[in-house]
This record gives sequence, structure tokens and C-alpha cells, in this order.
Amino acid sequence: MATPIGNLADFGLRAQATLRGVEAVAAEDTRVTRRLLAHYGIAKRLIPVHEHNERRAVDSILALLRDGRSVALTCDAGTPAISDPGALLVAAARAAGFQVTPVPGPNAAIAALSVSGFGAPHHLFYGFLPARAAARRRALAGLAHLPYILVFYEAPHRVEECVSDLREVLGEKRRIVIARELTKLFESVHACTLAEAADWLAADPLRRKGEFVLIVEGAAETTAAEDAGQRALEALLGELPLRRAVDLAARITGGKKNELYRLALELRKGMGNRE
Repeated sequence: MATPIGNLADFGLRAQATLRGVEAVAAEDTRVTRRLLAHYGIAKRLIPVHEHNERRAVDSILALLRDGRSVALTCDAGTPAISDPGALLVAAARAAGFQVTPVPGPNAAIAALSVSGFGAPHHLFYGFLPARAAARRRALAGLAHLPYILVFYEAPHRVEECVSDLREVLGEKRRIVIARELTKLFESVHACTLAEAADWLAADPLRRKGEFVLIVEGAAETTAAEDAGQRALEALLGELPLRRAVDLAARITGGKKNELYRLALELRKGMGNRE
């Protein structure tokens, strides 16, 4: 079930009733869940289920279910199994024949998207990008030409590096919405271009604290020829030097070399150069 991402008043009546009705709660951090339960005057057995023990915890929780006990699954904030532990337990419970019922509620990505002001009809929720810079840039290169709004989670100690890589790989003209500490005391939602984002973060140390949702507008719609050029380059760049890959892509697709060269540079960012 979903739990508040900050403001405890966001915990719905159904969620409260569910916690009162179950016999145990599988919690990402039992300390966090204990505070939530205490706020609503609920006392339950807590079972830790986090990224380091989820596989081991599954067996003990399945044993409870086989004994006819009911168990709720929570994470520290938001919806479990969405960039948080829980998916293994859900899959195992369903495979064992038990009913798994969602109890919806707060979600940081959807909350941020709803106040982004971006009107595109489709979005891609990516979650956390890789922590290492090279891997992060490779991941972004694969997303660079998608026409969908891109939604990322990011930790405070990496947000500056992440925003820098977003600008480098996606281009400085794209708009970004930086949402931090949603529903909490120091909530802020700031919209700017990627060219301006790093300076905005650097202007005040408080702007780099808290949990972040980063929402970036998608790439402009591409033509069929541009799509063909990108597919050709993605295949060729793994085997050939950049200029040779561009030459062959132009011959294969009929695309303009200068446009293909610019696209090839974007695709190779974060992958190392090979001329």
C-alpha cells in the first residue's frame, strides 16, 4: 500500500483501515513505518523487507500467508515496488496463489508531473538513473530522442551531477521542472531550461537538499528519415569510428551528413570517443 511521501495527512481512510485489519506489516524501514502507525494509533507486528533482505524475507512472509495471516506491504514513502523494494515479494505471493491487492495513494512522480505544466500526453517514468557518470550518460543517450516527458528520481548528493549530464546529453534548450521535498515543509517546484538549472541549484544550498523528482520535456517529434538515421547510427557506432559510421548512415538512409554527424555526437556522449 502507498504511504505518505511527507505530509501524514495524505494517508487515506482505506489505507488506515487496511493497516488496522492486517496481522503484520512488511516494511522497508520498520522505524519509519512504526512512526506512521503510531501517528494513527495502530500497533502491528513489523517485518523488515528492504533491498538487502527481500529474498530471505519472502519465505517467512509466505509462511504467514499459508497460515491464513494477512500482511500489508509498505515502503518508507510512496508506493512500494516503484523504485523501492517489494516487487519480489509481490511476484512470489501471486505465484504461490495468494491475492495481491493494491491500496493506492501518494506517489512522488505523479505528484510532480501534475504540477509540471507539460502538456504532452505521454511520459516515461525512468526512476533513478545510474549512479556512475559514464553509465548515466549512456542511459540518457538512449532516451535523448524519445518524444515523451522524462521523469527521474534523484538523490540530493547526485542532483547537481545529474542536471549537468541532462544538459550535456539532452541539450540546454529543453525545459526541466525540479520538484523537491514534495508535500513536506520545504517543498519547492521550479521550472527553467536545462541551461539555467545548474545555476539555480548552486544559488542556494537549501535547493540541493531533500528528495528530487526531475521532469524533462521530451524531444521534438522526429521524421521517419530521422528515425532511420538514428537506428543506423546506433548500430554502426558500436563497430566503426564516428566519421565512418556517419558516412555509411548517410549512404544507407539518404540523410544529411551534417545532421547525422550532430546526432552521432549526441549518441556517443558518455561512451568515450573513437575517431
